[in-house]
Amino acid sequence: MRLENKVCVVTGAGAGIGRAIAKAFGSEGAKVVVADIDDAGAIQTAAMITHASGCAVSVSVDVANPESVMRLTSETLTRFGKVDVLMNNAGIQVNKKVEDTTFEEWNRQLAVNVGGMFLCSKYFLPYLRSTRGAIVNMSSVNATFVEPMCAGYCATKAAILGFTKALAIDHGHEGIRVNAICPGYIDAGLAEGYFLAQPDPDLARGQAGKLHALGRIGRPEEVARLAVFLASEEASFMTGAAVAVDGGFSSGLPPGN
Repeated sequence: MRLENKVCVVTGAGAGIGRAIAKAFGSEGAKVVVADIDDAGAIQTAAMITHASGCAVSVSVDVANPESVMRLTSETLTRFGKVDVLMNNAGIQVNKKVEDTTFEEWNRQLAVNVGGMFLCSKYFLPYLRSTRGAIVNMSSVNATFVEPMCAGYCATKAAILGFTKALAIDHGHEGIRVNAICPGYIDAGLAEGYFLAQPDPDLARGQAGKLHALGRIGRPEEVARLAVFLASEEASFMTGAAVAVDGGFSSGLPPGN
């Protein structure tokens, strides 16, 4: 087991990719702190892990709120006494052009997607230092390959890449590794919400799949496997990297598009 006895905190783990990552961490022997603003989702994810003979606890958190993140840190240490991996996964998406985006929507997206990573990293870093731990940040191919109607989301995901590199440089000498994951379309989480909002969700999924060189969208478990790798000692010489798991989406459009 690649994460045996590691304490791993996963934000946004109440559903979608975050849930898949939390479950994958648990199956690799980690003690998982399932953190989400959605209490019911977090509880359900933790129950899935324990039902599979893993170890997990759920914690309610709003990653954009300093006091809430401090409580998450405190509860993690009270329950497990340490932290080895911080998986910054929580995020939201507003599908609007800039002129149609409200000031509140813009600020909330920044506060969750970027501010949440700042706060979680800030409060967990002292304890990751003592374990020479790892931080994994969830970015997106939209950090560099943008699409219409999501300017704010793309801006936050690009900011995450810069933040990842800055953390890696600042804390590499302490043995802390920091890397980012850049998924393409994944059939879960934010993309799932987009598909379900379309008149024909199945058609929307199929059309999105055609944008990928592999001819399909990804599964959350495929992102989770990369998260396990980056969190484990198998990635011991990787830091400051942004790794795409996108079926070739960011490489360009395949024939027929």
